[in-house]
Amino acid sequence: MIARVGAVLFIAVLAGALPAGSQSVPLVEKKTIGLAAAKKMVAAAEAEALKNKWAISISVVDDGGNLVYFERMDGANLPTVAISQGKARTAAEYRTATKGFEEGLSKGQTQLLSLPNATELQGGLPVMVDGQVVGAIAGSGAKGEQDEQCAQAGIDALMK
Repeated sequence: MIARVGAVLFIAVLAGALPAGSQSVPLVEKKTIGLAAAKKMVAAAEAEALKNKWAISISVVDDGGNLVYFERMDGANLPTVAISQGKARTAAEYRTATKGFEEGLSKGQTQLLSLPNATELQGGLPVMVDGQVVGAIAGSGAKGEQDEQCAQAGIDALMK
């Protein structure tokens, strides 16, 4: 057992010692939402909510659906925390607005309920840059169209 561990460590050290240029597989570069962009989006979404006297939770995720930044406004109900994160994750992972899922369910497309990790409620929007999804933003706590309105304000602020 010790011999195997030693061999594995030797191979790992050897692999790390190789120059980076010797890799034969090219890496893909991609854009994703960082903390500064997420904070800017949330500030704009919050301003839209305040302007309309809505108390919501706002989530921003990266292109893989991982939480980057979150804010729960004063007065937003506790369940809005998980719901906003679910909407944002769904918009990022499925590369589409969550409104379509809710509309599909209202038309009886119950198979949408079997989608893994999907929150089928309006309010989540993917963030697109150069035709690629770089993340998503979502609101929860008002009506679906109002949550989406706040999310869109966040995207608009990022694109300015």
